[in-house]
Amino acid sequence: MAESKVQVLIVGAGLSGLCAAREIHHAGLSYVVLEAMDRVGGKTLSLPAKEDGAVVVDMGAAWINDTSQSEIYRLAKEFGFDLVRQRTGGLNLHRDAHGQLHKIPYGKIANLEPEQLAQIEQVLGAIAEYAEQCNTEDPSQGPDAIAIDAMNVQEFIDGKFGNEASFLAPYITRHLLGVEPHEVSALFLLDIFKRGTGLQNVLSDFKDGGQYLRNRQGNQAFCTRLAEQLKPGSVKVSAAVESISQSPTEGCIVKAGDGSTYQAQKVIVSVPAGLQHTIKFDPDLPSARKQLGQGSAFGYYSKTVLVYEEPWWHAADLSGEYSADTGPISFARDTCVPEDGQYSITCFHAGDGGREWSRLSAEERKRTVLEDFDAAFSNVVPHVPQPVNIVEKDWLKDPWALGGPGPVLKPGILTSDAGRCLCEPFGNVYFVGTETAPVWRGYMDGAVRSGIRGGNEVIAAMKDR
Repeated sequence: MAESKVQVLIVGAGLSGLCAAREIHHAGLSYVVLEAMDRVGGKTLSLPAKEDGAVVVDMGAAWINDTSQSEIYRLAKEFGFDLVRQRTGGLNLHRDAHGQLHKIPYGKIANLEPEQLAQIEQVLGAIAEYAEQCNTEDPSQGPDAIAIDAMNVQEFIDGKFGNEASFLAPYITRHLLGVEPHEVSALFLLDIFKRGTGLQNVLSDFKDGGQYLRNRQGNQAFCTRLAEQLKPGSVKVSAAVESISQSPTEGCIVKAGDGSTYQAQKVIVSVPAGLQHTIKFDPDLPSARKQLGQGSAFGYYSKTVLVYEEPWWHAADLSGEYSADTGPISFARDTCVPEDGQYSITCFHAGDGGREWSRLSAEERKRTVLEDFDAAFSNVVPHVPQPVNIVEKDWLKDPWALGGPGPVLKPGILTSDAGRCLCEPFGNVYFVGTETAPVWRGYMDGAVRSGIRGGNEVIAAMKDR
């Protein structure tokens, strides 16, 4: 196949890649976007809630807010999307490690006595203070940063706050990152809190929180609408980039698995560091960036959406939120859109419990989810109806994702040269992605911001030529 020439080539058609492409498009530069998947969207994926396909449920990134997540909210308003608030009323259900079920007021994280609850609130306040001290410009320069980065989250919480707070570590890391607390650097978690405008907002479902609003049209629509704004034919799907070669005379030569070859002056890569090994770079990536990839881990974070004819849990004064210390369902959330007659509860499978669930057959996965779910809710309602549809997405089995919701850093990486190279260009190759974002790292807003940043870095570099 003949070699095509463009000024800029973008690798990846998720939010960050497409936002970078939009900046390039507006600057009047020639470009192409190559996407390995057979669709645009990356970690956004909206599938039909029922066979008629009239409404959708989000199987990937799900929430935004309308205050501190200003970039994704700006896109939502530009595209005319209808945003619905996360339901925050009713009682939560929690099954502890001993199998006992507890009813918990919405917003509380455990069934504790008032004295214990006060202690845990003090611990969360102290964690929030540690996070506030993080230096997001250079994480290695915060107070005790290198020592904290050397610890995993479980070690940090046990060492700072004792056994009484030990249960918080898996609760936070599974819910937020899809990993077990020993898999992720404590400083990385604190850095996530700082960039997300504080621990309280990152964990919150209310105004300013990370889980405040959902998109009635589904979040993959962000990417489909962005792609529609680009030059027709400029987004190529099922075109996994296999190699990127740089030379002083030819710029970058990019070869894709569909047989296409491109010559570009600049390349923007929106592939996470932990997946960059799937691309052959010539010359090879710097040692710090390879260390960054090796020091990254993907969480396990998948979804099973149970779709019902009506929201039967509302009549029982239940929020639809359920969490468990063990079993196939790590936690579940109400994901209804009443305006569309879409009534669903989304079950999340996270961490080791999710990985174990993923190894089951399709029928076993469905059976264990329904057994776990029904056993919990039948303690409160006389009859748990069968769902009219079950929608599943196992991100671990997606070869271009290998988990979710995003990459985390292992102990010792964030404060090293590897951590400092997250956003650094490599010759004519630039890196974007939500893990590189200055704020709301790991979220859709972070992905948008990173794409805008990368696109403008390339535009500025092209002007300087």
